[in-house]
This record gives sequence, C-alpha cells and structure tokens, in this order.
Amino acid sequence: MKGLVENLNQQFAAFAKDAALHIENGNKAAGTRARKVSLAIEKELKEFRKKSIEASKK
Repeated sequence: MKGLVENLNQQFAAFAKDAALHIENGNKAAGTRARKVSLAIEKELKEFRKKSIEASKK
C-alpha cells in the first residue's frame, strides 16, 4: 500500500506540472499529458480504495 501512495504522489506531481504549463502557457501537449495522467490517477485511486477497505476489515 505504501508503494501505491508513493506512485500516486508522483502522478499528482506530474499532473500539477503539466496542468500548470497548459493553463499558464497554453501548451497543448502539456494539456494532453495532464489529461492522460488524470486517468491513471483515477485508476490508482480506485485501487487504493479497494486496498484500504480490505485493510480496514482485518
């Protein structure tokens, strides 16, 4: 579970960087990368939720 959280932190950082480039500079490629990372973050958050629920049942 710790590895999952570390991976999420890295993805959040990548998202924040690309989203800022897209918003501030109008960088279209950065916007595409940010959207792609947001989908990966969504999947990871769902996995975290599953594992968290499993751990709380123990």
